[in-house]
Amino acid sequence: MSETFKVIFHINETEKWDVLLGNVTNLLKDMGSDNIEVRVLANGPSVGAYADDAKLQKMKELAEKGVKFLACRNSVKNLCSGGQICISEDSLPEFITIVPAGVSELVRRQAEGFAYIKP
Repeated sequence: MSETFKVIFHINETEKWDVLLGNVTNLLKDMGSDNIEVRVLANGPSVGAYADDAKLQKMKELAEKGVKFLACRNSVKNLCSGGQICISEDSLPEFITIVPAGVSELVRRQAEGFAYIKP
């Protein structure tokens, strides 16, 4: 029986999305998608990428390979109040899950043995 690996990618800097998506793609190419659980948590201003059609297309392709995308609820709310892009939870694609707080999600996943990667 092969070992299952668990990893959570953390992004809070909008300009790092291309690097992160490349890292996830390369990880799946190298390790395959059958023996790894990959989650991507966006918080802070990086949640704005969930309104970017080009990035969403790449995320959708990765989600079809089993990658789970997460968005911090606090950051989604703060993004709009900061005068930037407004995203409603209801407008997010179905492959993106809202979590109450990004920092709490990171603590929980690391306690479950997820490797932490931040590009």
